[in-house]
Amino acid sequence: MGELANRAGVSKRTIDYYTSIGLLNAERTRSNYRLYDEDALGDLKYIEECKHMHFPLEEIKRKLEIRKAGKIRESEVEDQAYSVAQQMKQLQDDLTALLPLIQKLDTQKRDVVSKNLNDEGIALLRSLKELTS
Repeated sequence: MGELANRAGVSKRTIDYYTSIGLLNAERTRSNYRLYDEDALGDLKYIEECKHMHFPLEEIKRKLEIRKAGKIRESEVEDQAYSVAQQMKQLQDDLTALLPLIQKLDTQKRDVVSKNLNDEGIALLRSLKELTS
């Protein structure tokens, strides 16, 4: 667990908590130590990314299950699509509110902000506008 914590940049307590609520899975040795496979590192990084985007743990758990499942029920696809659409709408609202503020920045600061809004972000914003028009 210590090695996983170091590689993921989280505490052992965080890993213990995620394991206790079912976000991470571990095998137990005969001496009751937990062993995590290589997938656990990817899962842990994904969990941390989702947390930075302010997803609740239940939503993160659902997202992990969908990522790992080879197939999911139709209703889950609909629920996930609705959730993503809501998140995209919120992002669009956030960006729309930011654009006038960005325009007021001096050129150097505006360039820094523009670099943060990479090509994918700009493409997403354009596609959101197309979807909502």
